[in-house]
Amino acid sequence: MLYNILLIVQLIVSLGIIALVLMQHGKGADAGAAFGGGASGSVFGSRGSGNFMSRTTAILATIFFVNSLLLAYIVAHPEGAAPSVVESVVSTPVVDTNSVPSDVPVPAAVEPSGNASDVPAAPKE
Repeated sequence: MLYNILLIVQLIVSLGIIALVLMQHGKGADAGAAFGGGASGSVFGSRGSGNFMSRTTAILATIFFVNSLLLAYIVAHPEGAAPSVVESVVSTPVVDTNSVPSDVPVPAAVEPSGNASDVPAAPKE
């Protein structure tokens, strides 16, 4: 649930940053304003859009980075998962290989004189 909310916030903030960056004019736009395009910064007052839009972009960028870190943490640490690989290996029960379940037949012991195996004996030197 929290992941979905943060993902929606990330999308809205991303679109806001894109819109603000596209609305801002670069430093080269001031030269054009000197030759008759003086209405370029009149929407946000005589100082232009630098102060208001720059601060808003910085705030949205900070929200974007913090939200990205939170999303990365949520994805890297899912609920109910083992904290590390070592702890998941250590927490597994150890199976005793010497114990044999009672329903499995145990083969008869091979006597030294008899050869109960299909594998031929190694040649003696």
